[in-house]
Amino acid sequence: MLGLGWGMTQPLGKMATEDGHGPFGLIFWQLVVCMIVLGAISLPRGKGIVWTWPAMRFYGIVAALGTLVPNATFYLSVARLPSGVMSMIISAVPMIAFPLALLLGMERFRWLRLAGLCLGLTGVALLAAPGAVLPEAGMVAFLPVAMIGPLCYALEGLYVARNGTAGMDAVQAMFGASVAGLLGCLPLALMTGQMFDPFAGFDRPEAALAVSSAIHALMYAAYVWLAFRAGAVFASQCSYIVTGAGIFWAMVLLGERFPPSLWLSLVLLLVGVALVSPREKAGREVSPAL
Repeated sequence: MLGLGWGMTQPLGKMATEDGHGPFGLIFWQLVVCMIVLGAISLPRGKGIVWTWPAMRFYGIVAALGTLVPNATFYLSVARLPSGVMSMIISAVPMIAFPLALLLGMERFRWLRLAGLCLGLTGVALLAAPGAVLPEAGMVAFLPVAMIGPLCYALEGLYVARNGTAGMDAVQAMFGASVAGLLGCLPLALMTGQMFDPFAGFDRPEAALAVSSAIHALMYAAYVWLAFRAGAVFASQCSYIVTGAGIFWAMVLLGERFPPSLWLSLVLLLVGVALVSPREKAGREVSPAL
């Protein structure tokens, strides 16, 4: 269910861009929905905003790396790239995190994981090959933009792995990060002229944005529950389903169709991710990535 739900947010995000709304306007209203949903979970439990300096620093970093920058590049690129391709690119997070973790001394070198990194990069390169997957040659220029999101998520995951969540549980921490992101996004949306009223002429793009935002918040809460009950390592396996489900929903909701080369790229990418992803010891407590 997690994989199917999160996978649906990719084509819904593409639908949300159909009216030409700017990324910061879309992010603002997305954060409004997330704040309402996560606040409804956190506040009744007496877990509201924590005002300590470590918590405030956490909110700011996670809001920037987990929402503002990656979502801005997502909306810019998903408006021009097939949604199914975006679902594949987002699965590259572990492959980006691995060399960064090596540089920071947080991981040990493993030849098997290096082989996974090479396979994954081959899969991404196949996406960019002329005429292989992308229907228009000009779309290749937006692949580097699309890769900024996974880079930010990798940096965010490394930050959380090293520094934790400042004593908060994951839903409470994400609620605070959503509030921080909302406050940071508001001036950006106003200064760039991207703020819009979603209730004026409410149509398919606005509905897609609302549904996508609610699904994301609910799936995140469900992920935290699953990580608590079954362990973060088991819960993280939903990422494979997210990629496949994202392609499936793109075909169902958007009518996208893909050449055989995309499926080869998908196999290379997922095998690479499987080899690169770390194996945690059973019973070890791992903070879920935000």
